[in-house]
Amino acid sequence: MNRHLQISPKVQEALDAGKPVIALESTIISHGMPYPKNVETALMCERVARENGAEPATIAVISGKLCAGLTEEQIEYLGKEGSKMTKASRRDLPLLIARKMDGATTVAATMIIAALADIPVFATGGVGGVHRGAETSMDISADLEELAMTPVSVVCAGAKSILDLGLTLEYLETKGVPVVGYKTNELPAFYTNHSDFAVPLRADSPEEIADAVSAMKEIGYKGGMLITNPIPEEYAMPKDTINQAIEQALSDAEKNGIKGKEVTPYLLARVVELTGGDSLKSNIHLVLNNVKLAAQIAAAMVK
Repeated sequence: MNRHLQISPKVQEALDAGKPVIALESTIISHGMPYPKNVETALMCERVARENGAEPATIAVISGKLCAGLTEEQIEYLGKEGSKMTKASRRDLPLLIARKMDGATTVAATMIIAALADIPVFATGGVGGVHRGAETSMDISADLEELAMTPVSVVCAGAKSILDLGLTLEYLETKGVPVVGYKTNELPAFYTNHSDFAVPLRADSPEEIADAVSAMKEIGYKGGMLITNPIPEEYAMPKDTINQAIEQALSDAEKNGIKGKEVTPYLLARVVELTGGDSLKSNIHLVLNNVKLAAQIAAAMVK
């Protein structure tokens, strides 16, 4: 095993026994939600995974170790540290390891660590993508590149609706990443299921997705699959409401000079403020819904 990788006893036991395991990220704990709701949600995600037949491996960097599987104390620590915690993507991992530092992992970094631990399925909220105005800023998430080269399939509620969804789909197509809609022909847009963009492929059962992920591995694809799972309709937000909040948040970010990796946490927090907390409720439910599907896919792959 890689000397920088630390797998928790519960996760290692499940892997050794050939039981289903799914990865969960940690930026949603530190940068995605306020304390203590972030910790409550992280623990609920682990519980939902187990209820649906999979052992959860929440992933983070702790004291320079790439950790697959955290204790409740470590999750509490990440939640309390919040935005003070380093937001760790691919580019950050080597120095965090060398300096024995802590970091909450983004989709890209979580995929890297999941692959090292041989965990093939990962549940998150929304994947990163091409930011609005990227034709001048070149602000494109490393998540998309990781999907093209790391064999971990990601279940999400589509790309975050603060992004340019059309360009995100185009980028994924260029990179050859299969994008699948679970029981939908339309790309979900995180808080809402309506984006006006079609997904290239559709699957109607976890078993069908599991077969496709297995086929990718068998024919030698080096990347992962993006599985887009619509937020349950009862928790979805009206498209006009969320779009207005996003436009205001984007304007505020520009006025305040928010750039780089600080953009997404700022926008998500500002949207929560502008929607009176409704977007946070939606965020929690879509994440739990993704964890459920990821666990079902992992279970089907084992069968």
